[in-house]
Amino acid sequence: QVQLVESGGGLVQAGGSLRLSCRASGRTFSTYTMGWFRQAPGKEREFVVAISWSGGNTDYADSVKGRFTISKDNAKNTVYLQMNSLKPEDTAVYYCNARSDLQYTYNYWGQGTQVTVSS
Repeated sequence: QVQLVESGGGLVQAGGSLRLSCRASGRTFSTYTMGWFRQAPGKEREFVVAISWSGGNTDYADSVKGRFTISKDNAKNTVYLQMNSLKPEDTAVYYCNARSDLQYTYNYWGQGTQVTVSS
């Protein structure tokens, strides 16, 4: 069982920056791919970015390339999402995700953190 807790959301002006954190806890029996998804009001959840356990591979949605950066600190069991040049369309609830590399059905979500970008 893995628990994920996000933090760092808030209100920011367009063009500003935020850094989200996701701390994982609990027993794991394999490495995990970590990532972020988001869901805006009236829209479906969408993929934002993912990072391999080693940090050597990343995958970004086209909408955030060049603006968002994912990183991780395995010693702290924490994944970060640095968000720069924020736009109003980035407004959403951001969810941390962890998926077992050994068993894809072991898939965990955080509670979400609100990011609001004003014009």
